[in-house]
Amino acid sequence: MAAILSSLRNTVIAGFILTILMVLAVAGVTGEGQPGGHAWAAFLVRWLHVLSGVMWIGLLWYFNFVQIPNMGKIPDEQKPAIGKVIAPAALFWFRWGAMATLVTGLILAGMNGYLVDAMTLGLQGGVAKSTAIGIGMWLGIIMWFNVWFVIWPNQKKALGIVDATADEKAAAGRTAMLFSRTNTLLSIPMLYAMVSAQNVF
Repeated sequence: MAAILSSLRNTVIAGFILTILMVLAVAGVTGEGQPGGHAWAAFLVRWLHVLSGVMWIGLLWYFNFVQIPNMGKIPDEQKPAIGKVIAPAALFWFRWGAMATLVTGLILAGMNGYLVDAMTLGLQGGVAKSTAIGIGMWLGIIMWFNVWFVIWPNQKKALGIVDATADEKAAAGRTAMLFSRTNTLLSIPMLYAMVSAQNVF
């Protein structure tokens, strides 16, 4: 077991294998939930969407609830470890988690036939579920845009990944922080909209 858990790669692979075994066991015992067909494929994309979203929002909240508030408490000589090692790795998974969440969400909406209705906020059909999921989708799209076109370019300057003067680094760091906080703010109604669309309407 230690060989599996000592390696992140092995841990993730084992997690997927355990999931497959669970699916097969449940299907074998109950006769329900067998892989195959459109409904199961749509569910699989939804599951991937949720996994991606957990990665994205989990890291967003890590930055805003843990890293940013505590940076001032870290001694100056230790800060390079955060800026040169931890932050770039976290930002890699953060931005690709955002991309995967967006892509799987759009695929899911297309597979289930509500993409256009949701993107138009249900105004064509007047369906509350489409309005709720549409609001969630638009908030997610805005957040994805912020990640890729505001936060990441500014973090590259702030972390010294690209050349910038000291003033430019400071300004870029503040811009990245403010847009990260914006995404934290938007994540709360976005998650409500997404979950309510599946459970309230």
